[in-house]
Amino acid sequence: MRSVLSLAVAAIVSTGLTTGLTTSPAAASLAAGPRPAELPGEIYGGAWQAGHVQGIAIDRANGFMYFSFTNLLVKTDLKGNPVGSVTGFTGHLGDLDFNTKDGRVYGSLEYKAQESFYIAIFDADRITSMGMDAQTSDVVSTVYLKEVVDDYTADMNGDGRFDGNVADTPDHRYGCSGIDGVSFGPEFGKKHGKQKLTVAYGVYSNVNRQDNDHQVLLQYDVNQWKKYERPLTESAPHTSGPERTDGKYFVHTGNTRYGVQNLDYDAHTGNWMMAVYKGAKPQFPNYSFFMVDGSAEPRRGEIKGQPQPEQGSLLSLAPGGLEHEASGVRGWQFTGEYGLTSLDDGRYYVSKAGTLNEGGVTKQTAHAQLYRWTGQSPTPFTRLP
Repeated sequence: MRSVLSLAVAAIVSTGLTTGLTTSPAAASLAAGPRPAELPGEIYGGAWQAGHVQGIAIDRANGFMYFSFTNLLVKTDLKGNPVGSVTGFTGHLGDLDFNTKDGRVYGSLEYKAQESFYIAIFDADRITSMGMDAQTSDVVSTVYLKEVVDDYTADMNGDGRFDGNVADTPDHRYGCSGIDGVSFGPEFGKKHGKQKLTVAYGVYSNVNRQDNDHQVLLQYDVNQWKKYERPLTESAPHTSGPERTDGKYFVHTGNTRYGVQNLDYDAHTGNWMMAVYKGAKPQFPNYSFFMVDGSAEPRRGEIKGQPQPEQGSLLSLAPGGLEHEASGVRGWQFTGEYGLTSLDDGRYYVSKAGTLNEGGVTKQTAHAQLYRWTGQSPTPFTRLP
């Protein structure tokens, strides 16, 4: 009879989890537990009369996938059968992540007209039927992010007027358009650091300003967030949330269109993955995928391009991929902006957005497809069957 160790090694090799990188503890743990074949190569998120898919999150322990469709949250099993949904959002529901510590789904939620930005927290176990209302079903609570509001509403040209939800303006500090990417992971620079929620700014595309060339990432310790949580009441947005962040960080990538769409900490590489809509500034390479080096300590330095000289905590892009010599920016070309979630063993679900027509009605679809990390250039993933 083969030993448990040999079975584990065989499982890792047979599924391609070793890619020239050191095998992670998460990968070894997976090999000793459920076999990778138990995860399907694709999970269908359904077709919905909603916005396009924004993000995905997986609860492997209980066998559920979550899809954000801009104004709709859909919960399926791992065969793609709908289990429940949360409706009624008039704001923008973006990227998602599943918190294994409390069993809840966290997502970015924007109300730009009301100048309100929240983390929406879904009680995953209670999403058990279709069409549950976000405001009346008590499955959603929200936490207000003051730091984001302050940067979004900043009157940068000092004319005494905030110009609102437009990109063609000098307003919005760092070009902040709100928030999109969210992910749980360790403190930056500490592989085994305390787990925190990281929230990425949306950033307006504006090629005529120089202060919007960073991705801005906020970290929060959510252990004490219960005291801030309030029901979602769209008619009367609340302002209950932390007064300050547990860290504000800057990554120089060049300007992108609406910042980090999908953010995900990957225990396999130890890095933070950022999928974006490509930028348009000709002096930058305008990659669609970046990685923050999770092992590099944040360093104090100049936040380039600001109207007044400013220092901040700067993060480093991970080695590998394509490198643009003139700007020093590294990255890859990959379409992960509609949903990306790491399984922490060298495999990932990546959401593919689509549409279909049913009875003259256009509906949005999502297929969460299984990929494996290769680290190769220009595309660092390969599709798995």
